[in-house]
Amino acid sequence: MNFRKQMKKEARSALKKHYVIFAAACLIAAFLSAEFTGALNFSRAQDYEQILLYEEEGKEVKVTSNITGVGWADILRIMAEKDTEAGEEMSRQLQEKAVQEAAQGNPMFGRTRGVLSGVVNQVSSGSILVTATAAIASFTGSDDAGVMVLILLGALGMFLFWALVQNVFPVVVRRVFLEGMIYDRVTPQRFVFLLRVRKWLKASWIMLVKYLFYTLWCLTVIGAFVKRYSYFLVPYIAAENPDLTARQAITLSRKMMKGHKWECFVFELSFLGWEILGAATLGVFNILYTNPYKTAAFTRYYGRLRALAQEKKLPGAQLLCDPYLYEKADPGLLVLEYADVIEVMENPPEEAEGMTSLSGWRGVLARNFGILVFRREQERQYEQRQAQTVRLQALMDDARGEAYPVRLYPIPEEERRKLVESLNYMRHYSVWSLVMIFFSLSVFGWLFEVGMHLVSYGEFVNRGALHGPWIPIYGTGAVLMLTILNRLRRNPALEFLATILLCGFLEYMTSFVMELASGGTKWWDYSGYFLNLHGRICAEGLLVFGVGGLAIVYAIAPMIDTLTEKVSGKILKPVCVIFITVFVMDAVYSQIHPNVGKGVTDIEETVSVSIQTEKSC
Repeated sequence: MNFRKQMKKEARSALKKHYVIFAAACLIAAFLSAEFTGALNFSRAQDYEQILLYEEEGKEVKVTSNITGVGWADILRIMAEKDTEAGEEMSRQLQEKAVQEAAQGNPMFGRTRGVLSGVVNQVSSGSILVTATAAIASFTGSDDAGVMVLILLGALGMFLFWALVQNVFPVVVRRVFLEGMIYDRVTPQRFVFLLRVRKWLKASWIMLVKYLFYTLWCLTVIGAFVKRYSYFLVPYIAAENPDLTARQAITLSRKMMKGHKWECFVFELSFLGWEILGAATLGVFNILYTNPYKTAAFTRYYGRLRALAQEKKLPGAQLLCDPYLYEKADPGLLVLEYADVIEVMENPPEEAEGMTSLSGWRGVLARNFGILVFRREQERQYEQRQAQTVRLQALMDDARGEAYPVRLYPIPEEERRKLVESLNYMRHYSVWSLVMIFFSLSVFGWLFEVGMHLVSYGEFVNRGALHGPWIPIYGTGAVLMLTILNRLRRNPALEFLATILLCGFLEYMTSFVMELASGGTKWWDYSGYFLNLHGRICAEGLLVFGVGGLAIVYAIAPMIDTLTEKVSGKILKPVCVIFITVFVMDAVYSQIHPNVGKGVTDIEETVSVSIQTEKSC
């Protein structure tokens, strides 16, 4: 039929415009096991048989377990059938085996040290279950009761995750695809659409009732096939109007699909070739193309059935009350609803006198690196305009008609929390503010590492290569984020990735240069950490840098800058000069007499322990 070709043509057009976010939506759904789960077959390890030993009443017992890198079910079964000690021994063997395999394999995937390695080991070995059971048993006085409570809590947790995340995420995916039908921009913020309208729980209830109804119909001979298509449109309907009751959404889907079930079945069959290609590539092609293409096509199909329902005045069709998913709003209406946004668009902060008056090297520093040598009244006015832009930036695409107009949605979306003026992350920083940010973060880094070592080993150690209470790599990273990555602040996702790359490069090169300059002395070594590179950087540290970098750029640095502005220049400047002088003196002294005391790096101790372990084995 011609309509199928038309639906697919329109789907390809939408997919071309929004490929990244459409593919990401389907991939997230697959990872959550909400749908498209078969697309991840290529990433699943093959089952293998493993013989584990544990002691029972003085004799050795063998347990044959088919596991896929995880022994949770086996461990829980052993604890329920035998005792907690048997499960603990089984978990220990799994963890030891994983560590040994990591030691023999790529050093990048070390699993002997670090918080992330510990988490990976505990999760993969199932030791978390043993710990939880022991904790519950300490209250109940019975290992059996502990296992039972753990099973019940696990079942409840799995149900809540399924009901509140897995079962409702198809609605989120459909909303993203619906907004991508006619608009040029769909942002990642639309993934929290249900939260913004405070209808996540209601959408979850709709999908739960739909699932229960369909499950009951599956008990009949033909119900599984017929009702699959009767309820086919429920997630689309909930995505358009999540304020419906479950019965309204299900009833409306049945009415809209009446006379179209076979048509929908044939439409699905038309993608069979793509599905076969996906299976031949172990699901890779499904992730890259088939899933988003098919979902985009059926989103168009829903739009077609919705138009027919509206045309025939189908009972309940009036509940589908979001016309701006299918046609763009009148420009005059957008002007009325987005007057404040349009005013900012017509008079952007870049045109403010404060910045245009800066020329030469001062203008280059301000515009490209966000640095102000002097903060005058003109610059303060510019900062205020920037703060207004930050609050309205996300609405500019709506006002231009390029993105879905959230202000016209029938259910008022919750207003985005406005950042107070003191947290305007698009601000420019004076030289004195950058100095204070450098020392604040350097001291924080020193306190953090000293505190972590104190908690872990019970001893005070002056961490870092310098003798003073600062680790300059933290402050340097913060200043570079604010200056080198100045132009990325408007995009948190890019800021996050760029921060990881920048800080990873900084840490790697710092480690490399310091080792060369000191004749091979290491002040840190991540050997044994999960996903490390030559022991200089690791995934655990980079993740901390990425998350911490966002906190610095969007909250901590603006707060420090605001506090700095409140200090008189007659006090601030001498204090900064004193800090810089002391720091330079420490750096010069440490170049001659570096801090290489006990505990600065624990690599030698770790290697020694590893060697002793291997010998004992």
